Amino acid sequence: MSQDLEKTCKEMGSKAGMLVLASERYIEESIKAIKAGKIIAVPTDTLYGLACDACSAAAINEIYEVKGRQLTSPLAICVADVSDIPRFALVDGLPHGLLDSLLPGPVTLVLRRDDSSILEKSLNPGLHSIGVRIPDYKFIRAIARGSGSALALTSANLSGQPSSISPKDFEHLWNRCAYVFDGGLLQGSRAGSTVVDLTNPGSYKMLRPGSAMEKTVAVLLSFGLEEAI
Repeated sequence: MSQDLEKTCKEMGSKAGMLVLASERYIEESIKAIKAGKIIAVPTDTLYGLACDACSAAAINEIYEVKGRQLTSPLAICVADVSDIPRFALVDGLPHGLLDSLLPGPVTLVLRRDDSSILEKSLNPGLHSIGVRIPDYKFIRAIARGSGSALALTSANLSGQPSSISPKDFEHLWNRCAYVFDGGLLQGSRAGSTVVDLTNPGSYKMLRPGSAMEKTVAVLLSFGLEEAI
């Protein structure tokens, strides 16, 4: 991080009491916050997001309240590595190597949910699928890895409002977070991750174009998947 950005964080943090740089020195504090059922705001490879323990009913309810989001709108989860995915979702039937070709990256993969996983049952009740993210951003992946769980992850904004590419974009939500981690102004659009449904073997369904649709489709086709009609 630049000295200018660090100075800005200190100035803004003095007002908010929670804004700090998204740097390695704060990973342990963020993990403690997650394990305590708190919400944190973090940069990803697309947008700023709100994250909490995906195995905590209280934290999940809180994140819905913060966003003003309908409980029927599903949340995705974030894990640290591809090897973590089978703990929370079913990957049987997916071509070997597909997940490693897409992740980490700006893609949300909707997979069949493993009902025997440790995910909180109140997370997306009634759905037999779960969106899985591994952002190409070391900071949030380190938090997920250290938590020993999965993070429930959603964009850092009120429902229906523009997505955030800077902490200033969601300043009105800072007081609802244990920490707001500043990674500076994120590059790219506010399109968010590309969301693709892989719950039906041999096919894919594009649910949101997002920021990486062309690259994602190219990978899916190279593994022999066909677009569902």
